[in-house]
Amino acid sequence: MLEVDLTGKTAFIAGVGDDKGFGWAIAKRLNQAGATVLVGTWPPVYDMFKKILERGKLDTALDDGGTLEIADVFPLDAVYDTMKDVPREVRESKRYAQHAVFALEETAKAVKKKYGKIDILVHALANGPEVHKDLLETSREGYLTAFSTSAYSLVSLVQKFGPVMNEGGSVVSLTYLAADGTVPGYGGGMGAAKAALQSDTRTLAFEAGRKWNIRVNTISAGPLRSRAARAIGFIDKAVKYSMANAPLTQDFTADHVGTAATFLLSPLAGAITGTTMYVDNGLHSMAMAPAAIE
Repeated sequence: MLEVDLTGKTAFIAGVGDDKGFGWAIAKRLNQAGATVLVGTWPPVYDMFKKILERGKLDTALDDGGTLEIADVFPLDAVYDTMKDVPREVRESKRYAQHAVFALEETAKAVKKKYGKIDILVHALANGPEVHKDLLETSREGYLTAFSTSAYSLVSLVQKFGPVMNEGGSVVSLTYLAADGTVPGYGGGMGAAKAALQSDTRTLAFEAGRKWNIRVNTISAGPLRSRAARAIGFIDKAVKYSMANAPLTQDFTADHVGTAATFLLSPLAGAITGTTMYVDNGLHSMAMAPAAIE
């Protein structure tokens, strides 16, 4: 039987803060396949996340009867490439002061010091402070923040962690259909940021492939009622639209992305790089919505 075996591999997942999103689903599947899982969590929620994790308040059940084991949690704010970039008022704020380091470069060094080189890198980061606004109402600051947090963070993540990865390693990020077409309600520059993420995926696949022999892919995931998605405000409509118009009408779950990501991050996908894999019940393939013509 052909199986995904990641025994002896170490994975770092950037952007896990609860048990509802794609990052958590990926962590569960990677761990089930045998990988050691490390996660990077936004500093302001670091303490809360660790507490609920230690108290067993998160869904750690694996479908094989096992339990997700997260080996370590690192504070990480991907807005900052190095600690020198962090404004003094941020470092001294109550939400950050307890952490000596949390920028990308220093986190990569901390991971290497404690665990040696890693094999798997997951970018599960996105933020658009004005995502609820139409593009015509989006400020320059909001637009650039969306790009910085949601797109450039992948570039910087690969920059800093590439030297910390073993040859043959793999990177996966998460994108969305708004990169390919207009999704009303998904504003603030986030559609353009996801398009940039997909473009950067192709370029990083070439550059990181030649430099470190690692693969870089992205997954365009369907709509999910995650905590982050609920903040956008239209997620229920997006889920309903997908159910009505996608080729597959099954419930879309985070685990669909978790299993697809595990495949892409495994040796089974050894010749796949620079690609966008659509995991969305086929919604991306529809040029006309059947619900509109019935």
